[in-house]
Amino acid sequence: MDRPTPTGPLAPELTIVESRVYRGGNIWSYDPSIHLVVDLGVLEGYPSDTIPGFTDRLVELLPRIENHTCSKGVKGGFVERLREGTWLGHVAEHVALQLQQEAGHDQRRGKTRMVKGRTGVYNVIYGYTNEEVGLAAGHLAVRLVNHLVQAEEGFDFAEELERFLTRAERTAFGPSTAAILEEAVSRDIPFIRLNTGSLVQLGQGVHQQRIRATMTSKTGALAVDIAGDKDMTTRLLGSAGLPVPKQETVRSADGAVAAARRIGFPVVVKPLDGNHGRGVCLNLLSDDDVREAFVVAEEQSRRGYVIVESMVTGRDYRCLIVGGRMQAIAERVPAHVTGDGTHTVRELVDITNSDPRRGVGHEKVLTKIKVDDAAVELVREQGFGLDDVPPAETMVKLALTGNMSTGGISIDRTFDAHPDNVEIAEEAARLIGLDVAGIDFICPDIASPVREAGGAICEVNAAPGFRMHTHPTIGEPQFIAKPVVDLLFPPGTPARVPIVAVTGTNGKTTTSRMIAHIMKGLGRQVGMTSTDGIVIDERLVVRSDASGPRSARMVLQNPRVDFAVMEVARGGILREGLGYDRNDVAVVTNVAPDHLGMRGIDTLEQLADVKAVIVEAVPRDGFAVLNADDPLVRRMRRRCSGSVIWFSLAEAGTPVRDLIDDHCRRGGRAVVLDRTERGDMIVIRHGRRSMQLAWTHLLPSSFGGTALFNVANAMAAAGAAFATGAGLHEIRQGLRTFTTSYYLSPGRMNQVNVHNVDVIVDYCHNAPGMRVLGEFLERYAAVKAGQTDLGKISRIGVVATAGDRREEDMRELGAIAADHFDVVVVREDERLRGRERGFTAERVAEGVRSRMGEPGVRCRQVEVVLGETAAVRHVMARANPGDIVVLSVDQHAAVMTELESMTKQAQPGSHSRDTVGDPDLDPDALAVEAAETGDEAAREVDPAGGGGGA
Repeated sequence: MDRPTPTGPLAPELTIVESRVYRGGNIWSYDPSIHLVVDLGVLEGYPSDTIPGFTDRLVELLPRIENHTCSKGVKGGFVERLREGTWLGHVAEHVALQLQQEAGHDQRRGKTRMVKGRTGVYNVIYGYTNEEVGLAAGHLAVRLVNHLVQAEEGFDFAEELERFLTRAERTAFGPSTAAILEEAVSRDIPFIRLNTGSLVQLGQGVHQQRIRATMTSKTGALAVDIAGDKDMTTRLLGSAGLPVPKQETVRSADGAVAAARRIGFPVVVKPLDGNHGRGVCLNLLSDDDVREAFVVAEEQSRRGYVIVESMVTGRDYRCLIVGGRMQAIAERVPAHVTGDGTHTVRELVDITNSDPRRGVGHEKVLTKIKVDDAAVELVREQGFGLDDVPPAETMVKLALTGNMSTGGISIDRTFDAHPDNVEIAEEAARLIGLDVAGIDFICPDIASPVREAGGAICEVNAAPGFRMHTHPTIGEPQFIAKPVVDLLFPPGTPARVPIVAVTGTNGKTTTSRMIAHIMKGLGRQVGMTSTDGIVIDERLVVRSDASGPRSARMVLQNPRVDFAVMEVARGGILREGLGYDRNDVAVVTNVAPDHLGMRGIDTLEQLADVKAVIVEAVPRDGFAVLNADDPLVRRMRRRCSGSVIWFSLAEAGTPVRDLIDDHCRRGGRAVVLDRTERGDMIVIRHGRRSMQLAWTHLLPSSFGGTALFNVANAMAAAGAAFATGAGLHEIRQGLRTFTTSYYLSPGRMNQVNVHNVDVIVDYCHNAPGMRVLGEFLERYAAVKAGQTDLGKISRIGVVATAGDRREEDMRELGAIAADHFDVVVVREDERLRGRERGFTAERVAEGVRSRMGEPGVRCRQVEVVLGETAAVRHVMARANPGDIVVLSVDQHAAVMTELESMTKQAQPGSHSRDTVGDPDLDPDALAVEAAETGDEAAREVDPAGGGGGA
């Protein structure tokens, strides 16, 4: 391949056009990912091998990038690709991954693909552990690549890397939290980070437990309060006969001196409620030492109290107690250096800090030693200055306490402890009441009983750090996260709630509601997301378009939810992914032309790929409930790791039914429609067994069997419920009691009688939905014509679509409406979605006019009334008794309120109305605020996904 060779300096043209964070399964990966859209500009013509010295400079700055295998599959494969020549978007992907590894986040997943039809523009996708760090890594990677192409003024990579690592340390989980989460993930326990710190939810819904560092949901507030009061702790332990030092609490320097004299020198002075060894002063031998130490301790005390206690000499041991049992013991050695007879103390500190295991704060398993004034003074007390050379093998302490956070090291002593000492530590944790406790022992040797050899418990800690146990400097690591997770989730305890995800162009909202209604009948506390909002146990808690991933996480965080039904829309998947890792059941109703031309989705096949994400999220023991009548949905069976349940309206003997018959003969499941002289029967098939479920005409939502789209929705819901273990009777009962009343299905096929005009309110906003709604209208009108003596029945429709649809889709909606309505009134949504007022309505009206006058086309008149309420009033004023009015709505609550006011005007003083399936509905319930609020980030997601098969 001939490639241009740069003859002069290149301008660094690699730029980030767009960035997204996927927080669950997405179109690129099963796992959370960062997605950068990058434009190479002129660099599209210059792969890595054409830029002199590019590869060598990159390896020099990030030497561990040589470990990347890339597509070669062997260590060094990526560097080989660099030397052969690869495009710089691919380089940015690997640099972003390596930067995260530098921060301690082991990420290896990534891919780079050119954006179809856009030369030089690439999709760069890579995994992340912390989304803030992952995004920062991507931005720094692009800057580094540009710098390697041509030196960027003011760009110091070492300084930028240090800033990045500091940011990563500040936002990352600490080692203790990380250890617990690693154990949880290994047991398939999901987690959700609840803040920017260490507050984390383990498990979902009703099964959830929470941790904050090593404090858990089972940690008592009173126990934490007692442990934070060192004086109270010592008194409680002493009263139980456990070895503790003599101690007094003071509030003044003079009081501290007096207490020290009573206790006897040497003493320790420390804050009453301090932690991490801050403010602790040891081995004080005089009144002046105590006065100086009091000032230090008081600064670290939140309540101003300071403890003076007897100095207990010996080694410093931390005993970790979980659930009343000793799990690990570590000997803590204060920060120090050992002389070699050659280097100064300052140089020895630098050499020690160069250990790759040492980092800033809790970034790595060890913390860098900090040389502050206290350290300088301590070195001086040992007879050295920072620029002195200590003799070989001489230990020079730089801190008095053995805390890891001050640069100390740890030695594992778990299996060296004397049983008596273990019993004392366990008893101390029980007395304080902590489920996870750190017991600090000072004694000559943990292998000898402290009651005989001397020593005492100097402190009991709530939320003890795990780093010294999981990553000891010397000795074997202890896997102490296991007993903590055992404490929260004993073996056999569930951590997940069943999740049913529903997607499709039309029908997903009603199908979701049907599933939730069935499961509610089984006594489940159902959390549901939909385009109308978030519903928890049949109570609307958030009113907004809530079919996105943020809303899904809100449901999974609710402690009442034991079953989740998620309506999943195209926009949410493209923007953030699913918001969870997997769903037990995936339901796909159909794939039809809608939302095309948006976010890079231009074809039906691409739209089907987006919808298939929930199918890919089905585990091996899960199910995908797929519409066998839709060819694009049928293809999704190849992307399902679990089992497939087909549903179909097809008649026996058709190719689709042959497919289903073969599937069932092999033990599969399906929901089919058997047509008989008595009517249509929904049948559930499992292997060779067939179970009759319900006559379609007896389902209220089917309008006597005429609304076939709702029959299909009911079949999909039955398949999903059957997959979750619901019994035949419960499924039948749920479908027989589900109505399209405003209570159970707001905005979806709600029927109201106003002045003897039959009004149907639906959310239909797209051409496929209008097509199936029109087919229903033909059947429904035919039935009604045979039941009325009012003469000719006119059909009047108010139609609209969203402004972000393609113009051809707008016209198609109007053209289809012309086939089924005598009069079409075109309105517009309140949110114009970037269009001028009147533009969308005019395109729809053009579609209607294009069909008027053609043979077989019903429409004889089209009007444009832009306001939704005005359009409703207009059609209701011209409708005659017996007519059918179909209102395609946006703000369904406002429309229903308007219709209710018309009903009241017809019956002064009356508060009743004729609502199919719900004649006693309280009219006050219709006065619902029309403006939607809440989950704003999800509002753009599939707002017109209902209608027709809502």
